[in-house]
Amino acid sequence: MSPDGPQDEPERGKADDPPAFPPFEVLATERVYDSPWCALDRDQIRLEDGTEGEYHIFRIPDAVVVVPVTEDGDIAMIWQHRHPHGRSHWEVPAGRMNPGETPAEAAHRELAEETGHHAGELVALPGFFPINGISDHFAHAFLALDCAPTGELDLDATERIVLRTRPLAEVRAALEGGELADGFSALALFQAFTHLDARA
Repeated sequence: MSPDGPQDEPERGKADDPPAFPPFEVLATERVYDSPWCALDRDQIRLEDGTEGEYHIFRIPDAVVVVPVTEDGDIAMIWQHRHPHGRSHWEVPAGRMNPGETPAEAAHRELAEETGHHAGELVALPGFFPINGISDHFAHAFLALDCAPTGELDLDATERIVLRTRPLAEVRAALEGGELADGFSALALFQAFTHLDARA
C-alpha cells in the first residue's frame, strides 16, 4: 500500500486548466490500523494559513477492473453479493492487485478467477481514483476482447458469484438507465463503450 499512488499513471489535464495545487506539508504520519487488506494513516499537515490539521487516509492496494467481451460479442458479467451493504448486483470482474503483479497480470488473473475466461486481447483503458477524498487507492481499467471460456471459476471463500453473458446492447441500456450500482463497473463500462464505439 504505497502512499505515492500509481507510478505509471500520468497526471491528466488540459493546457488551460488552473495550475495544480502544491501538496500539504506532512509534519507526521501515524499508522492507526494495519492488516493484510487495508490500513489507516493519520497525517498531521500544515494548512495554507499556517495552522496544523489532521487528515485520515485509508490505504488499500491498487486494483484492476475488467470488461470482458466474449468471442460472440456479449459481455461476461457477474451477479455478486457484497457483504458491506448486504446486497447483490451486477458487476464486471474486479479485484486488488497482488504484490509484484503488473496491472495486466492482475487483470488476466481476475478475469480467469471470476469468469473462467481468457482474453484474446487486453486493452488498457483510463484508470481512476474511486474514493480519492479518503484514499490514494487506484483502479487500473481494461477491456478484454475475444474472451473464451477456459475453466471453472476460482473463488475465495467470501465470494458468492453467478456468471452470465449478457448482450452488449442490454448492458449498455442498463448502464445508461442507471441500473448498475457498482461504481467500478459503471465507469469501466463507460470507458469500454467509448473505446468500442471509436473502433467501430
